[in-house]
Amino acid sequence: MKFSTELRDRIAIVTSHVEKLDALHAPELKGELLRIAKEGCNRIILDMTESRYCDSSGLSAVLIGNRLCRDTEGTFVLSGLQPSVEKLIQISQLDRVLTITPTSSEAYDYVVMEMTEGELGKDTDK
Repeated sequence: MKFSTELRDRIAIVTSHVEKLDALHAPELKGELLRIAKEGCNRIILDMTESRYCDSSGLSAVLIGNRLCRDTEGTFVLSGLQPSVEKLIQISQLDRVLTITPTSSEAYDYVVMEMTEGELGKDTDK
């Protein structure tokens, strides 16, 4: 399995098990992200710890995940970026667009905080 998904507290944690997130593997990641969104989950963490390389196809898949969450007022977080992948994201200035955390557990905490703030915001609107 190239990508695995764990659902925890209405948050989908997608783990990449490919060393190279490239044109060969990006379509499968896009499909997984679309499946998750179609099932109504708009809080996604993409753990890239095992991916040491990413090309434009991989970045495209990541941006699709980000857009799917953003369009439904959800949260998309990238975690565990290897130095070469992080450098590519910085060069392409996507670090200004994407939420990035060092680890999956920090990403999870971030998403839970976003959910809590959203729910608190709804309470004060009443």
